Amino acid sequence: MQKTATNFLPDQYESTQKLGINHNYLPEQFADMDAILAKVREVVVQGDFTLGRAVDRVEERYAALQGAKHAVGVNSGTDALRLALIACGIKQGDEVITTPYTFYATIGAIVTVGARPVFVDIGDDYNIDPSKIEAAITPKTKAILPVHWSGRPCLMDQIMAIAKKHNLKVVEDACHAVQATFDGKFTGTLGDVAGFSFHPLKNLNVWGDGGILVTNNAEIADKVRLIRNHGLIDRDHCAEFSFNSRLDTVQAVVADHLLNKLDNITATRIRNAHALDAGLAGVRGVKPPPRDPRIKEVFHLYCIEVERRDELQKFLISRGIDAKVHYPIPMHLQPAAKDWGYKVGDFPRAERLCGNVLSLPVHEFIRPDQTAEMAARIKEFYA
Repeated sequence: MQKTATNFLPDQYESTQKLGINHNYLPEQFADMDAILAKVREVVVQGDFTLGRAVDRVEERYAALQGAKHAVGVNSGTDALRLALIACGIKQGDEVITTPYTFYATIGAIVTVGARPVFVDIGDDYNIDPSKIEAAITPKTKAILPVHWSGRPCLMDQIMAIAKKHNLKVVEDACHAVQATFDGKFTGTLGDVAGFSFHPLKNLNVWGDGGILVTNNAEIADKVRLIRNHGLIDRDHCAEFSFNSRLDTVQAVVADHLLNKLDNITATRIRNAHALDAGLAGVRGVKPPPRDPRIKEVFHLYCIEVERRDELQKFLISRGIDAKVHYPIPMHLQPAAKDWGYKVGDFPRAERLCGNVLSLPVHEFIRPDQTAEMAARIKEFYA
């Protein structure tokens, strides 16, 4: 019998509250809440709740931040991907090539527009392996959806060459990858369009759900602006019946506030990740992904492949370190994927990684002594 879906999140939040080195940094992130609440008060006074001025402001700032011509605020990172696919013409019966090593939202965005995800295994960098994409292309293939996992851009030069050769759209899942670059170009400007997330635990976060879509294509941007707001041209004219996926003005106020801190957030995460790289160098049983000098990683997560993963995780938690698994089951082996005919062994790299991957906190409130503590405890375990 299928389990009933329940709200499991409160218990999940509570389970890690007492750990000294924690993935959850929201109390520190929003310690200046009074400054944000003062701006929210202005929204209340003005009654500017729906697609208000703060949404326009965030869209302008975010487009400039990512070096793009257009940014469109939406309800979530998931909706950013979903509306991007729709704007690219993806529809019922189409196929979209993507990775089995990702968050559920990537696949949900594809499925809910009526398309079928076609999986391709990952490379040593945890991202989709471009060398395997062409073999997965069929006459039904209409797009490639690469995921910049944990803030590490995919090998976009190779992916774009394949897309151009086969006349495919490229929708970047950049939900982890604000300010990340490949060959000096920002995520969101490498493909046709990209979706970013403002989820509370993303690098740029809000007080609930929120997302934004980035593109250099005016036609795609106009389409998304239309379909995020019921298909309305103005108050009285509907061009097509559509969705309600607007970025709330209150959430836009929070995002606008955090944009002022983003340079420091990114720099600190990079510093912490590099400190862990150095602290774990040469430790037997620990394998970080290779670092590519063409890529600026922004480390939404710090992921490593480790031996005896489950034992190490329990050991670290017992020492007050919030080690997590993102994620233990690849997408092609999820219960929701059962009708697609995939089986164990189809994507061995993704399956191996899901059995061995571990995530450590590297957010901007992790101190140098804490990165040293994490490295020391891991060394202790393997010693």
